Amino acid sequence: MNSHFTAILKEYACWFDTLGYNVKTQKRYKGIIRQFFNYLKTSDIKHISQLNHKHIKTYFNYVQTIKSRKTNETYSITHLNDIFFSVDTLCRFLHDMQMSNTPTPLNYRIKADEQQYIESIIPLTVEEIRQLRQAIPLTYANRSFELREKRHQELQLIFALCYGCALRRTEAYQLTADNIDFDRKTLFVRQGKNYKDRIVPMSKNVCQTLKDYIYNFRNFLKLNHNRLLIHSLSDLHKSLKQVQQVNNNKPNKRLSFHVLRHSIATHLLQNGMSIEAIAKFLGHSSLRSTQIYTHIINR
Repeated sequence: MNSHFTAILKEYACWFDTLGYNVKTQKRYKGIIRQFFNYLKTSDIKHISQLNHKHIKTYFNYVQTIKSRKTNETYSITHLNDIFFSVDTLCRFLHDMQMSNTPTPLNYRIKADEQQYIESIIPLTVEEIRQLRQAIPLTYANRSFELREKRHQELQLIFALCYGCALRRTEAYQLTADNIDFDRKTLFVRQGKNYKDRIVPMSKNVCQTLKDYIYNFRNFLKLNHNRLLIHSLSDLHKSLKQVQQVNNNKPNKRLSFHVLRHSIATHLLQNGMSIEAIAKFLGHSSLRSTQIYTHIINR
């Protein structure tokens, strides 16, 4: 890889860090882009300005044929989609850097077996959500008050954003106080999935939770960023595990940002909200994505 691509990769890694992904994910996507640049070298592409859609499409076809060194089998759908996504983010980065003649993201993905995907989604019940929220004050019992307060406040915020507002992980992570309109009781999601902006309504309880968090806690902290959530995504995932561990009625289910999002969508459908309204609330561009919750309820 020549010095030009090495410099681009370094700047891309710094830019990708601002998206809020954990260190492991950042490392994986950086490695994917390094492999992509090495491939471009074999195609006699020496400068990023030479990159076009044809090169990207050819690369996408190529990676679907090669075999993993570990398994000696072709890459899984998940790994292939990671490759496609990382190249898309590279194009987005180049656009943000105002580099001329940069191709737009292809947004190409391979769809997994729908039934298998539906079966993998196990939402929490309303009662399980209630029990988990009640368990938050019990977490980090052996830590200092300052650390406990930060973790407890963040956990309450995660439930408010990912369950109460059905935000995706990165949408919640990137949220700032400027994105909240308390008068209208709405959140502004900037460049969510597929770089789409959307406005999300807040319930009265969610609105109050955010007010308490911002005015009674977050505004007193001096940090080097303006995000509402304090810690990294990897730390926040560990905090969610802490909640599940101290919960007396530990549900034998996975707890994550996206499980909370799946759970609220399922509960809204069970309570009679239309599939169209839920799709808008979730920010789905197609009703097909939202209809999986009908299958989950039937299951």
